Amino acid sequence: MKKYLMYIVLLIAGIFLGYLFFNNSSSNSEETHQHAQTEKDQLWTCSMHPQIVRNEPGDCPICGMELIPKDAAGNELSENQFTMTANAMALANIETTVVGEAKSDAGMLQLSGEVAANENEIATQPAHFNGRIEKLYVKSLGEKVRMGQAVASVYSPELVAAQQELISAYQKRGSQPRLYQAVRNKFDNWRISEQQLHEIEESGKPKTNITIYAHVSGVVTSIEVNEGSHIMDGKPIFKVANLSTVWAEFDAYENEIKNLKEGQKIQIKTEAYPDKNFEAQISFIDPLFNSSTRTVTVRAELANKNNLLKPGMFVTATVKSEAENKVNISIPKSAVMWTGERSLVYLKTNENPPTFEMREVKLGSENANKYSILSGLQKGDEIVTNGTFTVDAAAQLQGKKSMMTSENNQLQLSQETQQQFSKVIESYLQLKNDLVNDNAEKAKTSAQRAIEQLKVINAEKEKISEKIKSLNDGFSAVSQSNDIKKQRKAFISLSEEMITVSKQIEQTKKLFIQKCPMANNNQGAKWLSLEEEIKNPYYGASMLGCGSIIEVIN
Repeated sequence: MKKYLMYIVLLIAGIFLGYLFFNNSSSNSEETHQHAQTEKDQLWTCSMHPQIVRNEPGDCPICGMELIPKDAAGNELSENQFTMTANAMALANIETTVVGEAKSDAGMLQLSGEVAANENEIATQPAHFNGRIEKLYVKSLGEKVRMGQAVASVYSPELVAAQQELISAYQKRGSQPRLYQAVRNKFDNWRISEQQLHEIEESGKPKTNITIYAHVSGVVTSIEVNEGSHIMDGKPIFKVANLSTVWAEFDAYENEIKNLKEGQKIQIKTEAYPDKNFEAQISFIDPLFNSSTRTVTVRAELANKNNLLKPGMFVTATVKSEAENKVNISIPKSAVMWTGERSLVYLKTNENPPTFEMREVKLGSENANKYSILSGLQKGDEIVTNGTFTVDAAAQLQGKKSMMTSENNQLQLSQETQQQFSKVIESYLQLKNDLVNDNAEKAKTSAQRAIEQLKVINAEKEKISEKIKSLNDGFSAVSQSNDIKKQRKAFISLSEEMITVSKQIEQTKKLFIQKCPMANNNQGAKWLSLEEEIKNPYYGASMLGCGSIIEVIN
């Protein structure tokens, strides 16, 4: 009996141990199978090139950056958020800064501009009679001219005949003094020198060539004639400027105007003399606002007795703001991407994984290398301050809102309107070439042609009245100016608008979006081109190759 009881106990124990063993093995096998299945289903992608998808981890075949789990690249992100790996950020040298509050440099405002000749001190040497220039003694820009200096030798049939009359009147001066004086007065009106008149009267022979003497003094700023040219009464021969005083002209943005007023003291520095300060006062604020550049011209007059300041020099001014010195949020200039109408930054919203989104901000005053922020950011926000354009490129590649794409879907154009806009683009590209060739006159013609082409577009039907007005303002600013510097300034915002429009049109040829980082006071400026080769419209021949291709429109 005990023997059978022992068998039963052993049987029950065996069944129990077998259950434990095989049940655990089954569980482990199931877990192993599930884990293997999970690994098998996991996909990997590149944060910079989301089109790359792999079944296992590794490096991106395009950029070499470490692949990340595909789920991690998109889980729990808002519509316009995107991620980058820590490795990608390190390779691109991306840096971020936490926004804090700071006083705006004791209320100081910084402006950029250049030296110009004082137009109140510009004088013209005109011709006072008709003739042909046989010899021109003033031939070089920058040459100094003194009053009484011989400037040209002129042949004039009119004066040859008048000299015969003078000789005859001189011989009869005793009996007909009034006639003699009347003839003499005619020569005085022609500004013929007393010495030349005396030589004519004494010799009794007319002079073939009459010398013109300067009745102005200064530095030659323009020469209007050449040897062999015909001159006309009242037309200029050359212009001179008295550079004992010069103007420093600055562009003030719309949000800076309230801090400026005439009579305000400013400190001016030049790149040529970085250790020297020039003190002045604001003497003029342009009452007209430039809608193309969104700026007004601010001017100060500077004493220039030692001729240190030369027209064309770049200068910066520091102005003490009249506004209350209050605490503002300020960020480095390197954090801001400027599109002409909008100012954008990239906000880091999460640390792990590094997550970003674009944020539009409203800029306040410019102080040294910083902008004050009126809206869009608050204390504690973390923003990208180095590598901003790399982050923007990552946003574009992942199909997120970016500087280049955020406004591109706003236009819905009919096929007819697209064809009409294509003609405007052709005129724009010709305008770009005119600026490349430093030809202000041809630029005016190309801009006017574009204005005529814009008139054909039915803006109200397409609901693009504001866009057409903005383009028209840009082209008008170019067509109405003879100054190529002003034309190039207007071309900055015009190009931004044309890039937006070009992305809405079916292109038959590639368009290259190119950018020069030095243009627009080192803020950078873009333009469209049909050629890959860089030909800079903002500097022309002086810096033709400055720039690079940043995007291609197919």
